[in-house]
Amino acid sequence: MQKPRSILAAVLALTACTSEASESPPYTPVADVRQLMASVIEPAAEVYWDAVGTIIDENGTTEIRPQSEEEWEAVVNAAYVVAESGNLLLMPERVEGREGWVAMSRAMTEVARQAIEAATARNESGVFDVGAELYYTCTACHSQYAVETLRPNDERGN
Repeated sequence: MQKPRSILAAVLALTACTSEASESPPYTPVADVRQLMASVIEPAAEVYWDAVGTIIDENGTTEIRPQSEEEWEAVVNAAYVVAESGNLLLMPERVEGREGWVAMSRAMTEVARQAIEAATARNESGVFDVGAELYYTCTACHSQYAVETLRPNDERGN
């Protein structure tokens, strides 16, 4: 049987470890927001956006759809990357001094959850529709925080 002093010492040691951990986050950001967008979020969003669609041109109509289980998995995985990236955008170093950043990052995660559901269900029209919603969510944020990334004819940046 342990002595009361030994138990107290163990509790105090655990408390000290817990307070040290709360002072210093257990993660280390590697990318800044622009790098995170360019190397993680945008490529994943592009996979999702490019998964389903229709192209009508001088050659006729081309339907774009995932054709295999592997292709559908890539769409699901891309949606997960976008969803979790919303959490990465909420790291304190990335939020600091940006009003509205939290709401926009959470909105991206929520729309990406819908994207996961649509892709998991293999719902082609759902993937297309949620892709439009994801695009709107992204451009709404860019209109406040990355105006230079908007298309020249997009009036939201003006």
